[in-house]
Amino acid sequence: MRRWFLLGVSSFHTQRGRRTFPRARLRSPAPASAPAARNWDKGGGAERGGAAAAVGLQRQWERGAVRRRRELDSMENQVLESSEERTFQYQSSLPSLPVPALDESLKKYLDAVKPFLNQEEYERTKDIVKKFEHGIGKDLQQKLLERAKLRRNWLEDWWLNVAYLEPRLPTQLYYNFGGPGPYFEHYWTPKEGTQIERASMNLWYTLQFWDLLRTERLATHKSRNSPLDMNQFRMLFCSCKIPGITRDSFCNYFKTESEGECPSHVIVMCRGRIFAFDAVYEGCMLNPSEIFRQFTYIQKRCHNEPDGPGLGALTSNERTKWAEAREYLINLDPKNLTLLEKIQRSLFVVSFDDSSPHATSKDYSQITRLALAGDPTIRWGDKSYNSIIFSNGTVCSNCDHTPMDGMVLVALGSYVDEKIIESKGKWEGSDKIRDIPWPEELVFTLNQKMLNEIEHAKKQYYQQASDLQLVNYAFTSFGKTLTKKKRLHPDTFVQLALQLAYYKLHGRPGCCYQTATTRHFYHGRTETMRPCTVEAVEWCQSMLNPNSSPHERLQLMLKAFAKHNKLMKECETGKGFDRHLLGLLLIAKEQGLPVPELFMDPAFTKSGGGGNFLLSTSMVGYTRIGGSAVPMVHHGYGVFYRIRDDRFVVACSAWKSCPETDAEMLCKNMFQCFQDMIQLTATAQL
Repeated sequence: MRRWFLLGVSSFHTQRGRRTFPRARLRSPAPASAPAARNWDKGGGAERGGAAAAVGLQRQWERGAVRRRRELDSMENQVLESSEERTFQYQSSLPSLPVPALDESLKKYLDAVKPFLNQEEYERTKDIVKKFEHGIGKDLQQKLLERAKLRRNWLEDWWLNVAYLEPRLPTQLYYNFGGPGPYFEHYWTPKEGTQIERASMNLWYTLQFWDLLRTERLATHKSRNSPLDMNQFRMLFCSCKIPGITRDSFCNYFKTESEGECPSHVIVMCRGRIFAFDAVYEGCMLNPSEIFRQFTYIQKRCHNEPDGPGLGALTSNERTKWAEAREYLINLDPKNLTLLEKIQRSLFVVSFDDSSPHATSKDYSQITRLALAGDPTIRWGDKSYNSIIFSNGTVCSNCDHTPMDGMVLVALGSYVDEKIIESKGKWEGSDKIRDIPWPEELVFTLNQKMLNEIEHAKKQYYQQASDLQLVNYAFTSFGKTLTKKKRLHPDTFVQLALQLAYYKLHGRPGCCYQTATTRHFYHGRTETMRPCTVEAVEWCQSMLNPNSSPHERLQLMLKAFAKHNKLMKECETGKGFDRHLLGLLLIAKEQGLPVPELFMDPAFTKSGGGGNFLLSTSMVGYTRIGGSAVPMVHHGYGVFYRIRDDRFVVACSAWKSCPETDAEMLCKNMFQCFQDMIQLTATAQL
């Protein structure tokens, strides 16, 4: 299992602080009233260069920390609604995605592989890189530059195909991302009998967010006053992936008001059955009371009648098998195609789940696991957004990763969270119910062959899902406030703690993927930032060396912080190297050329290249919205985290069938490393 992608939430571009919220532009009812050990360099440590070098490092590090802290604060203070700017108005003026200089990318690549090679291996890789740079690499670079002249984003189509549409693994479990809604932390505490009421309000607030996009009143995301690409927000609603025999396809029916009509119906899945109803009636959005009526009708039918066949389970199957089953389904009865298209075009899916997961503000493990690996018969794995409401009124989501990264869901979840707080979790507006049409059940024509396919898909899914180990805990001793006071960037703090935790647990460096955003550029999505640097490894080794002094450990930690911050900045400004190397590889394949030796070199895989990162990580934001995904490789971990003033919330996943990994131990190690790092700053008087 290899993946080229990750959740895609930027380290700095998902934060929200102050917000104002709109009334829907549709005529809406009144709102609520209120692996080898590194031995290539045996020398030195932070003591090299003496006191003057240490002072210079400290000043450099402090300047970087202040700069990134300002960026962080500016993102937290953005409002959500804009009355002056249109959501997508800057799209045409965004710069094209640049092609980095070949020599610079190869230099960064060599630096990135160092922690995983001995001296002999490193020298061999240097020779391979040099040969590539002055040989085939030069030709491939030229062809890539030519491609970039014809496209505003030379990577976009490739990335969509290679990362999401061509893989044949079951994408619902291995590629989708999901997470809990934090609403149970305040007004929506777990309580049986609240499922329909809360689902109604959740849908109402989500429809308002949809209307913000339709009317282009969602504020454009910015970083230091520079607009970021907003194209992914077009993919949240009315979008769906369609399985193909060798490659999937993707359809999107969303339109802004100025572009024309947009589908406005929602799909509801409950106990293996599928229903649909329009969320807009005679130009007016349904109010929570009307939505409650629709949901109650569906729930009563599902609870008083036999369960449905659970057709949604087919979307959890291996992609080619699902494509074959879909084709058979369509040939069985043309009506089935009409029903499939109705699901594809829908705003999103609402799922009613009979489970009642345990959920507290310190332990999100059960609800997060169900978000990723819950009942496949009541979610459509190919839809961009599945909103799942449990029997006890808790909420989570499961999303197809193909069209968008996690920051889209962070924005939606933050909006809904603030609206629930604003209304104290209750609807106090109109309870008038118009004579709206009842929900329609989507009844597919099925035969025994299809019923057998559904059962097989369910059995396979549950077998795979049972192997998932996932923990999601909150570390509450301190959070962003203290790390900022120590002039340590909170995101970098967590990443270095993870590096130390992995080193302690496994006794070696862990090649790591961290998501960096490229949304400064037209249709930009993500770049790989590699946190396992030479500097990080030297610091980890010093922390495990009893002969290292606190001063030496601190200086090594500051070096690791500075290196991490530098690399992240480069990635966000189009100067990363992983996507560049991918482009060069794909150019070679398009030209029918042999795979260059650089990509066949064991160093490429050892360091994580080709989707082989042992640690696949993403910072989900500075909000209450959480997220998670499964590991990139079988012997790896998925680590996703969010940062608050007083806590770090970490979701860690692994596979039970791998004897090397333990998500629980890694998470506990991280929490201890948080304490060790803060203690180090105190001991060394930072």
